[in-house]
Amino acid sequence: MIDPAGPLRADDFPVFVVVTHFLNILWMTLLARSGLEILSALSRLYLSNHCPPGRELIRFSRRVVCADSDRPWTSLDLEESWSPLIAPPGRKHLGIGRHWHFMTLQFWVATGLVYVVWLAVSGEWVRLVPTSWTILPGAMHDLATYLDGRLAPPSPGLPYNHAQQLASFAVVFLLAPLQIATGAAMSPAVLARFPWYGRLFGGKQTARTLHFLGLCAFAAFVVVHTIMVIVHRVPHEWAAIVLGSYRADHTLAVAIGLVALFAILSVNVAATGWALARPRSVQRFTGRLVNPLERAISRLFRSRQRYPRSRISPYHWVNGYPPADDDYRRLAGNGFRDYRLEVGGLVERPLALSLEDLRRLGFQRQVVEHHRIQGWTSFAEWGGVPLRRVLERCRPNHSARHLIFHGFDERGSPRTRVGTAASTNRSRSSSGSSPRPSWPWR
Repeated sequence: MIDPAGPLRADDFPVFVVVTHFLNILWMTLLARSGLEILSALSRLYLSNHCPPGRELIRFSRRVVCADSDRPWTSLDLEESWSPLIAPPGRKHLGIGRHWHFMTLQFWVATGLVYVVWLAVSGEWVRLVPTSWTILPGAMHDLATYLDGRLAPPSPGLPYNHAQQLASFAVVFLLAPLQIATGAAMSPAVLARFPWYGRLFGGKQTARTLHFLGLCAFAAFVVVHTIMVIVHRVPHEWAAIVLGSYRADHTLAVAIGLVALFAILSVNVAATGWALARPRSVQRFTGRLVNPLERAISRLFRSRQRYPRSRISPYHWVNGYPPADDDYRRLAGNGFRDYRLEVGGLVERPLALSLEDLRRLGFQRQVVEHHRIQGWTSFAEWGGVPLRRVLERCRPNHSARHLIFHGFDERGSPRTRVGTAASTNRSRSSSGSSPRPSWPWR
């Protein structure tokens, strides 16, 4: 390997480029595969936040649904079960796929920031960032040379030609930031607090489509980049990729490169196997890295979800069938007269509220954008009792930190419960989701 403290020749690569190159391979394989797991939950791409059934732009499923279908269906019926070979962990494990995606994203962004900062500090940016518009005709000439069946020579003073430099610059400074920006534009937490941000991309669904096209662009770059390595001879190119210099030992470079690629493959296999065998363990592990950022966004900024009634979607997706429980059918048959909302846990005054009790607490309407974990969105007007009215009546203890909801779909019971808890572990085991920030009931 070249001496990191010594002078670089035109055909040398700094050590930080070599290291971040392999780290990027690891992070991007995990990001791409976990991204496909997320896509499998709604294998349809839209340009409208209303997500009208049957009017998707792209569909990766044989299942076709329409808003006026005679057969009942829900969004869960459209979820695909993709193989763990392409989507970790696969088999409809959307939650774990999201955790892998968001955790890996932080490492990928951190690696990219280190790379860019080191480029600036070391002065190596001049070898990547174009400094003259002459690179455009030079890149076109290089492409014509390749199409003519010949190899384009490196540019003067650089280890690559104009086409390669322009492509690398576009990936680092255009495509990667676009992926980060469109990813943030799909976050319900971000969109609820900064609605204007989603509009920059035409809405969450357009951002989702652009995000997928960005993945395709990355894949195309990797394919072309790999072909170029093969065309320019693998041992020769791997000497620069792995050891930082074309003058390095080619045999050693191929050996180290193969070991590194095997390690990357092993991490992907281990991550997928771990998620399939022990999903709860993976959720806790990845949650320790994912949850702090989500909590920071939730605590520092307030949700601003209020839209005019004119934004209400013409069709609102359904996310589940009514419970097939006898008690639920009995409640529905008598107009839910026997329904009770039970409120217990760390409260001074446990409650059991009927529908009439809830109506007397007041009623509030609000038009909001619904973000479902599967990926679809829709605008709807929701109405009900403000939560603060219930909390004022039950008076949670000062030690309570989390609010837990148990619905009909969880318990198959004629009652719905709301509870409070002080322990993080208790909250998770009861609700099946990560704990939220402290609620402002005091």
